[in-house]
Amino acid sequence: MRKLKIVRTISQAFFFVLFVYFVFATEYHFKPGSEKVSGWFKFFFDINPLNLFGTSLASGVLYSTLVFGFIILIATIFFGRFFCGWICPLGSLNQFFSSFKSERKQHRGLALMKSNIFKPYQNLKYYLLIILVGMAIFGSLQFGLLDPISLLARSVGMVILPAITLWLKIVFGWLWSFDISFVSVIGELLYRFSSALFLPLKQPHFNGTFWLSLIFMAIVVANRIYTRFWCRALCPLGALLGLLSSFSIFGLKKNLDACDSCNKCLLHCQGGDNPHKDLPHHRSECHLCLNCLYDCPQNALSFGFFLDRKKAKVKPQITRRKVIFAGLAGLLAVPTLRSGLSGKPEIKPKLIRPPGALKEEDFLAKCIRCGQCMKICPTNALHPALLDAGWEGIFTPVLIPIIGYCEYNCVLCGQSCPTGAIQPLTVEKKIGTEKTQPVSIGTAFIDRGKCLPWAFGKECIVCEEWCPTSDKAIQLETVKQTLPDGSVLTLQRPHVIPELCIGCGACEYVCPVEGNKAIYVNSVGESRNPDNEMLLHRPKKTRTTL
Repeated sequence: MRKLKIVRTISQAFFFVLFVYFVFATEYHFKPGSEKVSGWFKFFFDINPLNLFGTSLASGVLYSTLVFGFIILIATIFFGRFFCGWICPLGSLNQFFSSFKSERKQHRGLALMKSNIFKPYQNLKYYLLIILVGMAIFGSLQFGLLDPISLLARSVGMVILPAITLWLKIVFGWLWSFDISFVSVIGELLYRFSSALFLPLKQPHFNGTFWLSLIFMAIVVANRIYTRFWCRALCPLGALLGLLSSFSIFGLKKNLDACDSCNKCLLHCQGGDNPHKDLPHHRSECHLCLNCLYDCPQNALSFGFFLDRKKAKVKPQITRRKVIFAGLAGLLAVPTLRSGLSGKPEIKPKLIRPPGALKEEDFLAKCIRCGQCMKICPTNALHPALLDAGWEGIFTPVLIPIIGYCEYNCVLCGQSCPTGAIQPLTVEKKIGTEKTQPVSIGTAFIDRGKCLPWAFGKECIVCEEWCPTSDKAIQLETVKQTLPDGSVLTLQRPHVIPELCIGCGACEYVCPVEGNKAIYVNSVGESRNPDNEMLLHRPKKTRTTL
């Protein structure tokens, strides 16, 4: 048992480190080969059966790479919730923070044993799963808000790694500023070494970091109260695997004659599944952590195949009334959210989605809020949406041009999306060719009351210079303006050509006007939604290939 426990610990550490590496490596470093995203980086999203189940139910389409989730589903039917105890990176993190509880400070472990007995609150995750299923039936995929893989990827990629990057740069800069030469050299060498390996060229900042960090910290701190509270009470993936583990043929066996009721099997139980002989065993809650076998001094517990289903509570202990109520709540949630003004897509001009994003209804049926597209964006243009995308679109990617712009030749966001909510594009398809139109994510508008040439008679052509399209979407008009003192000034005033504009936001990003920019981008004219069209007819233009 000691060797098997070591193997499990190694497994947890391996998959956790692998997960962090994949999230960490989803980064553009401006190096050869970084213009493409390796399929391995989406490994944990591909094997996540919750993505397979959720996206198929919400969109009616099975994304090809998600079929690997069937492997976990089939293995769960045989072995139970092994994914929670051996693979899940958030589960391993929760176990790590739960392991700091002192047995001596809790009256020799009595309080800890009591807390590891099955509690009714552990059924909450099944009702949450049913609510999310009801919402998915109406095409609103909200699994990503609570899915452990997406939640941890979002927290690591947009909270932890940016914070570590900022901290390291501050430390390296502090060392480099020393008057002592060898300390300065050490600081510079550490910075160069870190930049070559993992530090991004640009310090990322994300909208809504406070809320992301608050949620993550709440999950971590909850482990100080109840062991693996998130896994026991809230995890929808654990609920799905718990339902499937009800059919498993492998699980815990109790030798009632050998047990002396020492209660040590409860001391380190991760799932709160009642391994004690006087308590009914909840097979759907067992994480296969094997701690009960290791702690039992009488060897009264064992794991094996072909269990006696009469001696255990095989199915989750959920009531029919609450199941019906949860299902109705999920079914009614989506029409209720969409009936308000925040649910009307046509009044969201600032909701600019990444290039290749599906139409909003289809996008909400596939996006799992993993944050990979936001993390890999080389200009830090994509950010998690708050209520600007409505209640259904919380933490989905939205482009904020005042912070960053869509790089003209970049298609990394579509390559990094694990569920197809952002379709993978080629550079040629994105920017257009002589025969095809480019992908547009919006249209730029000029506020003449703030534009320097229009409102103040000041020379400025920055927006035109930064416009990346081959046929400039911002063109200049040369005019002569008479100033109040009678002098005549020749100015170049910018004009936006809407049929050429792709809404990349580069003009808004570089506009020198502080605060609300003199040029701004709206989602009108986006290619993904023909109903959100400003022009009655977008004429076809012959484009110069790059």
